[in-house]
Amino acid sequence: MARGNFGERLKREREMREVSMDELTKATRISARFVEALENEDWGRLPGGIFGHGFVRTIARYLGLNEESLLGEYDLARAEHLAAAPPKPEERIPPPPKWLPVLAVFIVLFLLAGIFYAGRYGWRRYAAYRATKKSAAASLSVQPQPQLASTSQRSPEQSSSAAPLDLSVSTSAATRVRILADNKLLLDAELPARETRHFSANQQFEVTAGDSSAVLLELNGRAMPPLGAPGASGTMVLSQKDLRP
Repeated sequence: MARGNFGERLKREREMREVSMDELTKATRISARFVEALENEDWGRLPGGIFGHGFVRTIARYLGLNEESLLGEYDLARAEHLAAAPPKPEERIPPPPKWLPVLAVFIVLFLLAGIFYAGRYGWRRYAAYRATKKSAAASLSVQPQPQLASTSQRSPEQSSSAAPLDLSVSTSAATRVRILADNKLLLDAELPARETRHFSANQQFEVTAGDSSAVLLELNGRAMPPLGAPGASGTMVLSQKDLRP
């Protein structure tokens, strides 16, 4: 590091008095590296503050120099060094990326769209459920009217004694069953084993099973004969006449 006036003068005064570096450090008890730092104006190696002033006073006293004058030159040289030192760059927090707000807006819009479509899907499912429930309630409340031809053929005694038909369908094995009550389809599905269903009608039932031996029929509590041969499909029509002794 280039030396200024203070360091050059300090070294020149020491050499003019023929004082070696070893002699000066032993006499003042100041480390040689600090003396060299003063003569080279290597301020980064010096402690500064009262320690730097103490070093300068001790050396000036030993060399017979004016302490205050040498201290003034020391302070001036050190102040010039501090003024010339470049300021530390200001550490600034880097701004967030420009795409970050765009991404945030996109995420918010995506969430809002998801909530909207989920709500619309839920509402459609609920409306379909309500419509199905109302349709089933309406179909159960409307009872089919007896056919005029059948009524005309019955005697008054038969009409007064006829009771609604109750059909119990039980399965011993899984099979497909189709039930028509008064020509209205009530069931057409695969029933599992050990399943029991009950149906009502005014006139008649038409029962079809994929496996005749897997279905047991009871009409108003009375067991009915098998629909057909075991392992084969069969169809049977049940009415009031099947309840007669």
